[in-house]
Amino acid sequence: MDMPLSRRRWLLRCGAPVALVLAAGCATGAGSASVALNAKKDSSQAALVQRAQAYWDAIQKNDRVAAWSFEEVSTDPAWTLEAYLKRGGIVYGKVEVRDVKSVEGDHAIVDVWMRYTVPMLRLKGQETVAPDEWCLIGGVWHHVLKRSAMFPT
Repeated sequence: MDMPLSRRRWLLRCGAPVALVLAAGCATGAGSASVALNAKKDSSQAALVQRAQAYWDAIQKNDRVAAWSFEEVSTDPAWTLEAYLKRGGIVYGKVEVRDVKSVEGDHAIVDVWMRYTVPMLRLKGQETVAPDEWCLIGGVWHHVLKRSAMFPT
């Protein structure tokens, strides 16, 4: 003999599977959004590393004209290519972008290993890993030119 289903039994038999499917759908949507966000973050960091290495390759080759387009100051009308070309004094023997140290909004720090010489100070074959600052302008990473400690502007 079949007993009529009570409201509670009916909800448990039909409602529980529906609720489970809906909850799984929501979790999958959140997971997909999280995966998409991480993929975007990874592609942004990959673009940063690629652009940073291209910049340092130009610096290593002493191609300051090519390096100018990577600089944040190239977007500032107060700066000129001629003023940028007057900076220098360090000869880079080898440079490698090692890692993205941090990304916070539109600013990032990458670790750069370098072997360099400073002829004016007679320093040869120096090696260091230095933090290198980058900023995002119009969706493109730009190198932040270090200002002089003595003349910050």
